[in-house]
Amino acid sequence: MSLTLHMHPLASYCWKVLIALYENDTPFEARLVDLSDPAVVAAFKTLWPTAKMPLLVDKARDRTVPETSIIIEYLQTAYPGPVRFIPDDAEGALRVRLLDRLFDNYVQESMQKIVGDRIRPADAKDPHGVAHARAQLAMAYDLLEGQLAGRTWAAGEAFSLADCAAAPALFYANKVAPLGGSHPTVSAYLDRLLARPSFARVLQEAEPYFAMFPTGD
Repeated sequence: MSLTLHMHPLASYCWKVLIALYENDTPFEARLVDLSDPAVVAAFKTLWPTAKMPLLVDKARDRTVPETSIIIEYLQTAYPGPVRFIPDDAEGALRVRLLDRLFDNYVQESMQKIVGDRIRPADAKDPHGVAHARAQLAMAYDLLEGQLAGRTWAAGEAFSLADCAAAPALFYANKVAPLGGSHPTVSAYLDRLLARPSFARVLQEAEPYFAMFPTGD
């Protein structure tokens, strides 16, 4: 098999790429990376020094592709399928890329700051950083409430890169800062994402690992 995805089933950014792979039934091998094993981490760093997941290795083309948005663009170019994650028209492509950045930079990153603080030692907590992350997340929810209005998917009527980013970001963000009834458009959009077969499959595969997710502030 040409494609190998180095990943972990609980990692939100890995979900983003998995959704894209499942949308087009792209054949690949999933290789779990155990970051608690120094030998595994050392071997992983030889592939990509940042040791950040996911990482796509394409044996047939002798390519190592990091970073989720770049991976998905690479898949569209090298292994195209019926779902086009970035539209061909320039305006549509810009909107998709904008939403992708909003979900990654303001929803995902804020959520990860809050979750990451939960597993820090008591003397290393960062309440100021967490407060800032919560404020960023609240701002993002308000922004998205307007951005998503009247659309089935993030950038319009077609499922795209932006939706691959949105699904894991909103799923986990809703755990740390519940959407509730104050953002009905975003909540309804999350429901549609949860019903999407590709994302439902990702969640089913991740379920055995959910006990590892840190709860509480």
